[in-house]
Amino acid sequence: MTTRPSNPVDGLVVVDKEEGWTSHDVVSRCRRIFGQRRVGHAGTLDPDATGILLVGLGRVTRVLRFLTALPKTYTADVVLGTATSTLDASGEVTGTWEMGDVPLDAVRAAAATLTGDILQVPPMVSAVKVGGRRLHALARQGIEVERPARPVTVYRFDVHPGSDRGVVRVEVECSSGTYVRVLAADLGEALGGGAHLRNLRRTKVGSFTVDEARPLASLSPATVLTPAQALRDLDQVVVPSSVLAAIRHGLALDRVPLGVAGSGPWGLLDDDHRLLAVYEATDTDRIRPAVVLAGEG
Repeated sequence: MTTRPSNPVDGLVVVDKEEGWTSHDVVSRCRRIFGQRRVGHAGTLDPDATGILLVGLGRVTRVLRFLTALPKTYTADVVLGTATSTLDASGEVTGTWEMGDVPLDAVRAAAATLTGDILQVPPMVSAVKVGGRRLHALARQGIEVERPARPVTVYRFDVHPGSDRGVVRVEVECSSGTYVRVLAADLGEALGGGAHLRNLRRTKVGSFTVDEARPLASLSPATVLTPAQALRDLDQVVVPSSVLAAIRHGLALDRVPLGVAGSGPWGLLDDDHRLLAVYEATDTDRIRPAVVLAGEG
């Protein structure tokens, strides 16, 4: 059943995406559920992957970049001994090795070399642009191009016994922009062979966990978080009414009278804890607006 609110909804829904859905599919369904066009997501999940997809509604679409930047946690299986064209189970086999008896300690040692600040080459099936074209679009044409390695951070790469011979279960906590399928392939290579990923599930984005995620069929206005709740991972400051006009006009503010500390960004709230704007640091004692929501219709 499609909900048709009399006014557009501003907020965030934490979706537990099912396998087979693209992130765009989820956005399209949310447009129907909430009866509005202004909907977007923070961080693509592949169709074969499941788990958390943060979907912004209304004005929250303007601050999704702050959610996209949050660290993420995934669980998955890594199948040792088989490499594929897509680095996951959906691709064609490109190589095989006998790796069914690799000791778990050896896998953990290899995973340790892929932990911390590392350089990672985006896969050809990703949405990264090279020369103005999406890599996955080139891959569909059978074209492979050189991709510059990008810095990412793997905070944790835990390895556990898998359910099958030659399969390990992994849990990865990483920075935004990290490709877990590349970690799986690199893990196989570090062990002297190859590997691919399967059963990828995103279990956490910042402080948002699967415990609060809801399948599409369960979404309703009652499941929508407020804009302030959507940005709960940012430092938030309740500002006095004396600066509301300056915020609405997008003016810079002095941080000291507001009690703003740290490096930001900060969500500025009114007395009713409604999100007014997101401000960022400058090289001075003033903070400047990144996104202003106050007064927007």
